[in-house]
Amino acid sequence: MFLQDNWSVLTFFSGYLFGLLVLFILRRFFPSKFYLATILAILRLFIVFIHELFTSSIAVVRHVVRPRINISPGIFTMDTELEGDLEITLLALLLCLTPGSVVVEVSPNSKTFYIHGLDIPESRDSVYRSKKRFEEAIKKVTRL
Repeated sequence: MFLQDNWSVLTFFSGYLFGLLVLFILRRFFPSKFYLATILAILRLFIVFIHELFTSSIAVVRHVVRPRINISPGIFTMDTELEGDLEITLLALLLCLTPGSVVVEVSPNSKTFYIHGLDIPESRDSVYRSKKRFEEAIKKVTRL
C-alpha cells in the first residue's frame, strides 16, 4: 500500500497520516511538544483575535454612529505576565490591531504597556479582558 508508484492526493494524505501517527507514538523521545498541538494553539490564537477584533469594532462603530460623540480618551497602564521579546511584541501588536486601543510605549523592563484608549472607562475594561485572553493563547503557542 505505501510502496506505490502512483502519485495521487489520496496516497499523499495516507502517507502523511501514517507519518503523523508514527511521530505521535514516538513523541516522548523528542524534546519539544508535538507540533500539531502548536498548530492548534496558533489556530486558537487566530480565532481569539478575530473574535476580539469584531467585538471591539462593534464598540467603535457604536461610538461613531451616535448623534453626539461622548468619549473620554486617555492613556492608562497595563501590566503583563509575558516574558520573552516575541511574546511581548505579539501582545502589543494584537492589542494595537483591535480598534479603540493603541499601545503607545512598552516600559524598559517589558512588563508594563502604556495604552491609549478611545473611551477610558469602557476601553480599559475591554483591553484588560482582551489582554487576559491574548496572554493565555500566546503562552500556549510559545511555551513548552
